[in-house]
Amino acid sequence: MSRPLRLGALSAALLLTALAAGCGGDGGRPDTSARQKPAWSSCPAPSSSQDAAATKAPGGEWECATLHVPLDYRKPHGKTIGIAMIRAKATDRRHRIGSLIFNFGGPGGSGVATLPALASSYKQLRTRYDLVSFDPRGVGRSSGVRCLGDRQLDAYYAADSTPDDSAEVKSLVRRVKTYAAGCEKNSGPILPYVGTTNAARDMDLMRRVLGDKKMHYFGVSYGTELGGVYAHLYPKNVGRALFDGVVDPMQTPEQGALGQAKGFQRALDDYLKACTRTSVYSCPTQNRIRTLLKRLDSRPVRGYGGRKLTESLADGGIAQSLYSREYWQYLTQGIAAAQQGDGRILLALGDAMNGRGPDGRYSTLQSALTAITCADYKQRYTVPDIERELPTFRKVSPVFGDMMAWGLTQCTAWPVHGAWTTPDVSAKGAAPILVVGNTGDPATPYEGAARMAKELGPGVGVQLTYKGEGHGAYDSGNACVRKTVNAYLLQGTVPPKGKVCT
Repeated sequence: MSRPLRLGALSAALLLTALAAGCGGDGGRPDTSARQKPAWSSCPAPSSSQDAAATKAPGGEWECATLHVPLDYRKPHGKTIGIAMIRAKATDRRHRIGSLIFNFGGPGGSGVATLPALASSYKQLRTRYDLVSFDPRGVGRSSGVRCLGDRQLDAYYAADSTPDDSAEVKSLVRRVKTYAAGCEKNSGPILPYVGTTNAARDMDLMRRVLGDKKMHYFGVSYGTELGGVYAHLYPKNVGRALFDGVVDPMQTPEQGALGQAKGFQRALDDYLKACTRTSVYSCPTQNRIRTLLKRLDSRPVRGYGGRKLTESLADGGIAQSLYSREYWQYLTQGIAAAQQGDGRILLALGDAMNGRGPDGRYSTLQSALTAITCADYKQRYTVPDIERELPTFRKVSPVFGDMMAWGLTQCTAWPVHGAWTTPDVSAKGAAPILVVGNTGDPATPYEGAARMAKELGPGVGVQLTYKGEGHGAYDSGNACVRKTVNAYLLQGTVPPKGKVCT
């Protein structure tokens, strides 16, 4: 969890064969140029690899296809992979602007699964845009990264992720090494190529294949980092771009994890205050939550399907519930039930965080998150590194500090070197990009929006502030945010600097 996740486990569908590799030479090698013509057709039911809760295909308004891209852009005539795409065409064809490409974050979230599930929120945008999204390389149907089997993952996520002594630390390190080795064994050929820079290159090829002169973009959470990298690589190609739930591009993984610890703690504090004012249920306190987690560390309680709620699964479930105010009621009920020995609600929330479907199958959400994070960042944190910083993490978050700090081990044994210390998002010459920060955002704390706007450069990053709760702003239901963003994306109206929505 050292990088921000998007909200929940959302669903969608697609028709696609995500080509894992093409042959070199002429023969049947797919066309990876901008001249390729994707074969758009109806979408089938979603795949378990896509973190999808829905079991039915989206309606006839949706169509799917495969974009063929080079596996390694340094070898444009070498092996290829397929990038799964989905779209719904603009309803007002006469006033159509172009395609609006969505990335909902993770990294590791399936855009093909998510866009149809959220499409009602973008109905107004669809009047003038074709709504388009995709599974980035390494995700879902786009050669999704697989590391362990489903039962192995059940054990992996249930295991103690906040060790209390040297024996538990050694056990954690062994599990991390086993996980990384599984990723290399099952997905080794794609691991060096799943980084954000290659995803940005895929997006520019997608833009050209879709016939758009400019990249119109809607990025959420990690999608803002991807958008920033795109803007740095292709500043002249930026059209109207929205960054919502903004990643701080200046932070190392350690700084990002510490920022998330602060963000989730702040969101938990806000939840606890709101609960005492509005809930019809008995509200927890921070001390009771910590006591519950400590008890679960040694005595898990019953969940469902023969599984138990452990401390690690409960930690993840509590964090998942803070992504949206709509989840707060389930957090209240879940904590009360777990205190009475019933862990089903918190376990369901923890499963959503980990990309586990009701059928017990895992999507590629978390494995892709790790693979993309480790392909991007050079930093590899050791046990002494983490132990040295634990007091700081615990100080900023008594509930989430340990979990966030030990999560930095995810890349320690990774078989691929990272690309950067922090990404370069400077985009001199790009059109204005609207950067929206939410003051109560747990996963991408508000402070990151100002830093992103600054790093994009003068005249490029334009910040909008939303004083709210939850991850992101556009889908919060706030009328001011929705009106401001729609005016920008549909009419090109850039809001005044420093505008605030409450």
